Amino acid sequence: MAASFSVTTVDYHTGGEPFRIVTAGVPDIPGLSVADRRVTAQGSAEIDRYRQVLVQEPRGHADMYGGFLVPPDDDGAHLGVLFWHKDGYSTACGHGTIALGVWAVEHGVVPAAPDGDTDVVIDVPSGRVTARVHVTGGKVTGATFVNVPSWVVARGIEVATPLGTVVADVSYGGALYASVPASAFGLEVTPEHYGELIAAGRAVKWALNDSPAAQHPDDPRLSGIYGTILYDDLGRTPDGPHQRNVTVFADGEVDRSACGSGTSARLPLLVAEGRLGDGETLTHDSVVGTRFTARVREHVDVAGRAAVVPEVTGRASMTGEHRFVLADDDEVGTGFVLR
Repeated sequence: MAASFSVTTVDYHTGGEPFRIVTAGVPDIPGLSVADRRVTAQGSAEIDRYRQVLVQEPRGHADMYGGFLVPPDDDGAHLGVLFWHKDGYSTACGHGTIALGVWAVEHGVVPAAPDGDTDVVIDVPSGRVTARVHVTGGKVTGATFVNVPSWVVARGIEVATPLGTVVADVSYGGALYASVPASAFGLEVTPEHYGELIAAGRAVKWALNDSPAAQHPDDPRLSGIYGTILYDDLGRTPDGPHQRNVTVFADGEVDRSACGSGTSARLPLLVAEGRLGDGETLTHDSVVGTRFTARVREHVDVAGRAAVVPEVTGRASMTGEHRFVLADDDEVGTGFVLR
């Protein structure tokens, strides 16, 4: 067998959502920053072959997710990453940041004490983020994702979709998200409604994607509605609001976790609604029953916009180590996606 290339990965999941960390085999991706490297990768057929091989069947699937390790923007961060999914490259990823932090500590990339917290600082296309990895007795017990500032973009937008007109809120959490109660479509966030939730999420995303609310005010590279957050309100715990969500991102891809950057985008909305106070915690459940918790780390001003710095806590576990090969005579080439 003649191989056109060989790639090694370490795979994790965070709250059930996969994250494939590419550790070797991908060519250098040029750029002065991680954000620039994302633009390069988007425009490079050579680089994109690696994404396709790793995310598409038969080596991946329609809901696979991962990232290419790249140099950080400067020596203030430990590493950089380009996040990818079945349709391209995203600007932010909370579950991936948590997985990267746990991987870096568990594999000795960033030294950690046997007890306490270790910060893994990561440059992503939307900015510099931190995975604060929690270790007890030499074992990682979880990680807290400290995101870029997040803010409300627009509230109460009427969105006409083929499934009916609904009201959406748009907010930023490293990417732009539209939030809609699942009940607006007559649904609940449960596996039984999986297909209908995908259809609803796609309908909202594409209805809003070219709207003024989908334009990032400072960086056009971050524009576009990345995903739709469909949520159920489950009342309150003694610590704060309790919700369940499914985030439908890219073009119909489903986050199995409670979505780290999506959870970040929910925080400023809940603050604006008076439902999340300082010191309170959002309990955020996923469609598969896993959980993130989140709180506001601090309130900040971003170019005149009231914003919050989110902290999202979850768990990541290693699922495998792989060497993927693409043979020169592979009849399906880089693969395919059926959905």
